[in-house]
Amino acid sequence: MAQTSTFEELLASARHSAIHLEMRDGYMTSDPDYIQWKNGVRAADLTANDTSFQKWLTWVRQATERGVAIRRARVFSVPESDYIKFEYHYSDANVAAGEQIRWLPRRRATDIAFPGNDFWVFDNELVLVLHFTGDGESPDDWMELTRDARILELCTNAFEAVWERAVPHEQYKISS
Repeated sequence: MAQTSTFEELLASARHSAIHLEMRDGYMTSDPDYIQWKNGVRAADLTANDTSFQKWLTWVRQATERGVAIRRARVFSVPESDYIKFEYHYSDANVAAGEQIRWLPRRRATDIAFPGNDFWVFDNELVLVLHFTGDGESPDDWMELTRDARILELCTNAFEAVWERAVPHEQYKISS
């Protein structure tokens, strides 16, 4: 299915749920906020001054206020990569906006069947597959929509298996 909707439109059209599984240890390391974070910036204004992140938080608040449950699960290696630590830093703001986040160390996921890519599933009907380059950047054609029942089942089952054993954000602590 060709990608014709923006992510904002997809989330805005969700009626009851949006689930997201992330399985990479790094994404878009060219992101200026990540570079600042890597250089030691930890102040709250790092997230406050990020206009694209603030848009994201607005979308999350709007969706959760109308009753959409937004759940994100991350499968990652331990010790955590710098990028995972960066995501952890940002996650408090995501949770405050209404997103539920859980963390699962990769060693605890060996018996889970995963799709080959990160994804979102909206209302248990529509899968947004996310394609990244080898270094975690997003190419022009990085989003692919599908309603393929096999893909939907694989993605939903993988997400729920991770969610069941993952640690809620409030309880997970990054290793030193």
